Parts: sequence; structure tokens; C-alpha cells
Amino acid sequence: MGRNLSLNAFVVLMRASKSVEERVKKDIKRYDVSVTEFTILEALFHKGDLTVNQICDAVLINSGSMTYVIDKLEKKGLLERTVSEKDRRVVHVSITEQGKELMDDIFPQHQQVIEEIFESVSDGEKEMLISILKRVGLEGTKK
Repeated sequence: MGRNLSLNAFVVLMRASKSVEERVKKDIKRYDVSVTEFTILEALFHKGDLTVNQICDAVLINSGSMTYVIDKLEKKGLLERTVSEKDRRVVHVSITEQGKELMDDIFPQHQQVIEEIFESVSDGEKEMLISILKRVGLEGTKK
């Protein structure tokens, strides 16, 4: 029986994903926030004010968990919520000055860890990896 390249690619992708995820979790733990909290803060830090639904879409977290995490971040003074004047069902979330200061401090360190993870990969290989993973991701949504 010959080598199944699709299965092999899947296994290698999953192992690489787990390895990267563990390294990122370890890094984020240093900042005294959870991975979910960091992900939400990072989205607001880079994209500006978002609705709760936009955050759910951006960080791939269900809305039930989102409320809990936003509550925690709000209690820490890192973000704030405001109800839309146009539609009271819509809640806007924004990062506070304290949240911006935290992200200004920790994001460059986090970005350096990401750079270290990919340091053995050339820019051309990164471009190719991005393209390939996008195609694989699109195939995964079919059927």
C-alpha cells in the first residue's frame, strides 16, 4: 500500500497546529490574560470598536462564551460596552485606554514569539503556506 499524501499532510498540519497553539498559549499566559481574553483584546486593538457579533466572527468564539469573557475584561477595566443608539439590541465593544496600554506593552512581545515560530521559514515559503492553507480551508467548507 502506497503512502497517502493527503492523510500525511493532514497529520503534519494537525501536529504543527498543536505545536504552534501550545507555544502561543504559553506566551499569552505570561500576560495574566486567557487566550480568549487576549484574542478579543487583540481584535479590538487592531480593528477598533466592534459589535459583539463582529467579535464572535473575528475570533471564532460562540456568543454565550463571549458575554462571559467580555464581562471579565470589562471588570478588569480593559474594555467597555455601549448600547447602540440606533438599535438597542446592538452592543458596541471598545478597548479602554488601560486596555490599549496593556496591548501596547504585550503585543510586540507576542509578535516576536510568532516571528520566532516562523524564523526557519522564508518569506516565499510563508506566502506559499498562506495560499495553500487558504485553499485547504475553502475545501473544508464545501459539502
